[in-house]
Amino acid sequence: MYCEDCHVVYESDRCPICGSRRGREAESDDFCLLTEKDIIWGGMLEDVLKQNGVPYYTKRLWGAGMSIKMGYLLENVSFYVPASQLRQAQDLVDELFSDKEFDETEEIESE
Repeated sequence: MYCEDCHVVYESDRCPICGSRRGREAESDDFCLLTEKDIIWGGMLEDVLKQNGVPYYTKRLWGAGMSIKMGYLLENVSFYVPASQLRQAQDLVDELFSDKEFDETEEIESE
C-alpha cells in the first residue's frame, strides 16, 4: 500500500507513520520515502543514487534559514524515489549503510 500523505510504501493495513487506512496501490511514478539521513551521509547517498541512475528528490527538514541558525551539520534530508525503483534504491541504502563490521584481517590476507 501507498500513503499519499506520508509518501510511504507499507504492507500492513495502516500507514506506519500517520496511521491512515486510506492507502492505495503504489503506481510506478509515485515518489516514495526512501530514507532520512543527516546532511553528511545524505551527500554520500546522493552520489550513490546518481552513479546508479536512480532518480530522486530530496527535502530538507528545516530549510536554509533554520539550517543557518541551528547549524548546517544538524540538518536532516529525506530522500524520495519512484516506486518503480524503490527496491533498487533500498538495496543501495542497505549496502551503503550496513551494520557489517570491517574485518581488517580479511584485507591483510587478500594483499
